Amino acid sequence: MSRVFLVNVGSNASHSFCSPIFEDRTFEFIPIPEDRELDPLYGVQYKHLKSFNFPENDLMKFVPEKFWNRTMHSDPEFDTFTYGDNCDVNPRASSLKTVERGDFLLFLSRLQSWRNNAFQNEFGFYFIGYLHVDQIVKSVGSRLNSITMERFAINAHVRRAMSELNLWDNFWLFGGSSWSKRFNKAVPVTRELCDQVFLTSTGLNWRWDKKRSDLQVIGSYTRTVRPVIDQSDHSHKSRSRILWNWINENCD
Repeated sequence: MSRVFLVNVGSNASHSFCSPIFEDRTFEFIPIPEDRELDPLYGVQYKHLKSFNFPENDLMKFVPEKFWNRTMHSDPEFDTFTYGDNCDVNPRASSLKTVERGDFLLFLSRLQSWRNNAFQNEFGFYFIGYLHVDQIVKSVGSRLNSITMERFAINAHVRRAMSELNLWDNFWLFGGSSWSKRFNKAVPVTRELCDQVFLTSTGLNWRWDKKRSDLQVIGSYTRTVRPVIDQSDHSHKSRSRILWNWINENCD
């Protein structure tokens, strides 16, 4: 039986922009910036990012002009359903080293409301999609073989490494099966849902601090990637059912 890993992705409070969510809960996913500029042959700049909802449109009105010519780190990507991370050296991602085929990487992201053709001062965390893991490539320290390269060619970590040889830096790659999905509508991560579904790493309910907003609490508990549901554990079955029912009711 599979496990569900919760992975916090996308631009957030540490960046100067957010991914937009619209009144009908459709959304656009804006990746974080790369930590360096890559060779244009491999790196993708924000000005070339296309809308999911209207593929003929770009997303420049949601991105500050100073970023238009910057390279973005598009990870996860929902075209071929891949995700990468430096699990060997990044403590926040180390639990991904335990992922097995059949597990789910459930992505959540901090989104900002867009109304009347402008961002509003309203933010929330939402589930945006998942990978049903079908392939894992561990500690990639050199160029991939041709078959694996074809599978992961547009992953951000592979693009980085193709641009600079020293960036074959033992990253991990995860490929999704045909069950993987990018949601049409963002699924709200509410306080009520968190109380029903999620526990701390020590098995306790999340603590909602009066001195912090719900957004801050959710961000704090999801900063580190970890498995939140083990569907082989009988005690998790009720929480698993609540989570997937909520997603299925709200994602389309």
